[in-house]
Amino acid sequence: MRKDRPMESMQTLISSAMLPPVLFGIGGGATPLRSPSRLRRIALIGNALPRLCGLATYTSHVFDALRKAVPEIAIDHYAMIDPGGRYAFPPSVCATIAQEEPAAYRAAAARIARSGAEIIWVQHEFGIYGGAAGEYLFDLIDAVDLPVAVTLHTVLDRPNEDQRRVMKRLSDCASLLIVMAERARDILIDTYGVQARRIAVIPHGAPDRPQIAPAAMRHLLGQEDRKTILTFGLLSPGKGLETMIEAMPAILERCPEALYRIVGATHPHLVAHQGEAYRESLLALAERLGVAPHLRWEPRFLEEDALLDRIAAADVYVTPYGNPAQITSGTLAYAFALGKPIVSTPYVHAAELLGSGLGRLVDFGNIEATAEAVGSWLADDGEREAFAARAWHAARPTIWPRMSARSVARLEDLLPSSAMRRPERRAGSYIVHERIALHP
Repeated sequence: MRKDRPMESMQTLISSAMLPPVLFGIGGGATPLRSPSRLRRIALIGNALPRLCGLATYTSHVFDALRKAVPEIAIDHYAMIDPGGRYAFPPSVCATIAQEEPAAYRAAAARIARSGAEIIWVQHEFGIYGGAAGEYLFDLIDAVDLPVAVTLHTVLDRPNEDQRRVMKRLSDCASLLIVMAERARDILIDTYGVQARRIAVIPHGAPDRPQIAPAAMRHLLGQEDRKTILTFGLLSPGKGLETMIEAMPAILERCPEALYRIVGATHPHLVAHQGEAYRESLLALAERLGVAPHLRWEPRFLEEDALLDRIAAADVYVTPYGNPAQITSGTLAYAFALGKPIVSTPYVHAAELLGSGLGRLVDFGNIEATAEAVGSWLADDGEREAFAARAWHAARPTIWPRMSARSVARLEDLLPSSAMRRPERRAGSYIVHERIALHP
């Protein structure tokens, strides 16, 4: 078997390879937007790459997708900085906001007011914004008299007192709440009293790539030619990797050549407090079970093309996550868009995406069911390949150009000429006119 060698992206490799026999899908293409868009400028607030977190990846990809799909719209990307964070942001980030400094939110508000932005689009996740449950965000929102759209990456059905207060206030001041799952929509209506007309369900976006047979992709990348299982993402407890590692002995009984690749750096917040203790515990577990020779670790952050190559080279993708309330998963969205047969626990996003027969769901922590679902697919090439083709075609509506089209259409509805207006401001709201230097 060939040893792994340094990997280039598929885009580079595929140009020099003759692959017609193994390509069994073509790019889905973009869905054209109304042209021209009535929007002229958006203030996009969230995290940004190279910060290592799902919200940074998502917000940066939303920025890129909008720039490609509607280049006539100016997108001002405001990136949050966590305490102690030092990031070499790209030029696309126009300004930063220090998470725990209220003055930085007011400064951003002043800049937005001067910029000519027509809409503020917030990417919201608890823990990203400062103050109790992120309440400093209102220092910005309340200071600018513009329509606000908020994409909610977490929607809690059992919030604590601060979370409930902040979410209720956020839902009151936003003209549009975007969620990525129907269950999130139901929670907003039932728990927070949001009107259904102010909620849009738009699936998590994902890259559009041709589908290629995993064995061919492994050949291009110089990987070992073995049936491959993959999990990727920032490593942290709660991802359920213990379950998958414990399932490996039974999987190897059915498919002795199987290889489990775990791709991704340990979450930086976990490293700051515990170092690599969690990863080392997983390595020790694999050694005890005698499956360590069948695991391959890639403990680093990958650029998107390299990451997509790893997904393309996998036969089965696994998300064994342990949180039933997880509303969205970027890793799941990416694997689905690349047409991977997916085995997952039934957290909200997976249950909605795969529950109609587009994947296999197993109970949380169920080692036997995980082994059966993964092993049976690895043992049946025909069924697995047919399933992959079905999944790839079913995922075309989730690609970034189509996600962008749906998002822009809803954002355009918030412009002053439309019937939908931003809710009336409550007493105590104000507009900032002073110039305050942004956090460097």
